[in-house]
Amino acid sequence: QVQLVESGGGLVQAGGSLRLSCAASGRTFSSYGMAWFRQAPGKEREAVAGLRWSGAITYNYYADPVKGRFTISRDNAKNTVWLQMNSLKPEDTAVYYCAASPAGLYSTNWFRLSLYDYWGQGTQVTVSS
Repeated sequence: QVQLVESGGGLVQAGGSLRLSCAASGRTFSSYGMAWFRQAPGKEREAVAGLRWSGAITYNYYADPVKGRFTISRDNAKNTVWLQMNSLKPEDTAVYYCAASPAGLYSTNWFRLSLYDYWGQGTQVTVSS
């Protein structure tokens, strides 16, 4: 069982930055693939960034709209995943969710919502123009 709690959302002007945090409970946190998703009003939930930790190697995945602007990272000792968001745009406005998957995350599947068993409650990010 994994419980996820997001924080760090807020209101920011276009071009600004925010860092979202996801605190996870559970002793097996390091064995889970982690990801961030977002959902804007009237739209489906979409993948933003994913991460698979394999010992000394970390594999990061990003959706095209955020490549070069967002960075996902994790600290297993702190049971925390972050999403650093730079050069924010109004179209990044959404509720952002942290998610954990017991499955291996690869470039071909990390974006599939069905892989994720655990979800946080979400944190609102609003980018003003």
